[in-house]
Parts: sequence; structure tokens; C-alpha cells
Amino acid sequence: MTSPAVTVHPEQRVVDAARIMERRHIDRLPVVDEEDRLIGITTRRDLLRVFLRTDEEIRQAVAEVVYAHGPAQDAGRLHIDVRDGIVTIAGVAGPEINTTAVVRAAWRVDGVVGVVNRLTDDRRDDSPAACTPPSP
Repeated sequence: MTSPAVTVHPEQRVVDAARIMERRHIDRLPVVDEEDRLIGITTRRDLLRVFLRTDEEIRQAVAEVVYAHGPAQDAGRLHIDVRDGIVTIAGVAGPEINTTAVVRAAWRVDGVVGVVNRLTDDRRDDSPAACTPPSP
């Protein structure tokens, strides 16, 4: 055991816990609440299990977070592909979809090792009438 104890909080990302364990050369990491009370212990095996997700499991998790960032009709026009943990998000993003937020959310999914953004914006308001300057 190290002193002081090296701990993590439950809201910390799995990848951060894995980095702590690697840097400190430890196999178990206590999980504590906001008052530093022990609420559990995570092991290297626990963390590795998260990263051993199949591409399909990762795709489903990414799809859930993507669909949470926009209306179903707009998010449904996006295509999500995962190969070896690298997520590619392609398609036309409607005006209600924040593409930056979608890409950031995809990065936070456990098991994702990279995100390729192939999204294009749908500029529905760029009609010729909308581009006409106002009359004086």
C-alpha cells in the first residue's frame, strides 16, 4: 500500500484510472466518495474489461450519445461505423445538431480510441431568400 493512498472517484474516467495505475505501478485502486470514504476497489482486470468491448458494442454506445444530441430525424441521418475502436461519424448534421458536442461525446465512450469526423452541416436557412439583404 502506498502512503498517502492513491484513489479515484466514481465520476473519473476509466482511462484516467488506468493511467494512474500504470504510472504508480499498482494493481488495485480504491474508489472513494466526495468525503474520501471507501466505496469500492477497481482492479486492472476491471479496467481492461471496459476496453475489450467489441466494435458493435462501441457503435451502439456511441449511437446512444449521438442520438441524445439532436432530434431523432436529424440524428437518424448520421452513419456511425467502428473499426478497431476508431469511430467514424458521417452524414449530414441538421441545424439542431452540435457537431462539436457529438464528436466530444463519442470520445468519452469507453473503448473508443479515436474519432473521425466526416459530418457536414445542413444549412437549411441558406436559401436565396435568406441571403437577400434587407431592403432599405
